[in-house]
Amino acid sequence: MSQQLTITRSFVLRQGRVSNAQRRAYETLLSIYGIQFTESLLDLETIFGRSAPTYLEIGSGMGATTAAIAKAHPQNDYLAVEVHTPGVGSLLIQIEELGLTNLRIIQHDAVEVMNQMMRSDCLDGVHIFFPDPWPKSRHHKRRLIQPEFISLLCERIKFGGYIHVATDWENYAEQILKVLRNEPQLSNTTRDYATHPEYRPLTKFEQRGLRLGHGIWDLVFKKKYNSRLI
Repeated sequence: MSQQLTITRSFVLRQGRVSNAQRRAYETLLSIYGIQFTESLLDLETIFGRSAPTYLEIGSGMGATTAAIAKAHPQNDYLAVEVHTPGVGSLLIQIEELGLTNLRIIQHDAVEVMNQMMRSDCLDGVHIFFPDPWPKSRHHKRRLIQPEFISLLCERIKFGGYIHVATDWENYAEQILKVLRNEPQLSNTTRDYATHPEYRPLTKFEQRGLRLGHGIWDLVFKKKYNSRLI
């Protein structure tokens, strides 16, 4: 039976400014490229019309990285989970402009999506790029990367699939490394932090930070083939 999880919500819904273009895309394209949240398991082959490796991104933001990865890897299918309407609208615009047939969006809380909509062993990988660091100590409980959530992700990922997290907060990187190391279903692909994987494009914000000498930490862990024997 699939694991069900309840954790402290890791995001705060803010109104944010929605541009006219984002609003038009939201109103006209969400019904085409969006997947409505339900408490029923998704049939990924029906959604994409084929059987292909499928990757889920949690917190796709304004969607530039998500769209770039989907465009560069047409042999794969991608699901983006994002709660903020401006980001959803922005990604919809990019899907339409780039003619991406291998990318869909779910506007909902990622924990509930993983709990209710994703089958066991259905994903080839999960991307979590620059999650909210919640820098104040009293807010660390709101951080998305917690042992219970990683265990849930592992149940949804196929053997040999991976979890890739990137952050620009060293304190959060240290916590993430500890959480991933302590998950018995996972093994690190390197000793500590991974070299920046080529498939993850550098964002403008990230490029600026690197020029200023700021650190970026990538962590890539794979699900062990014998993890259910542990």
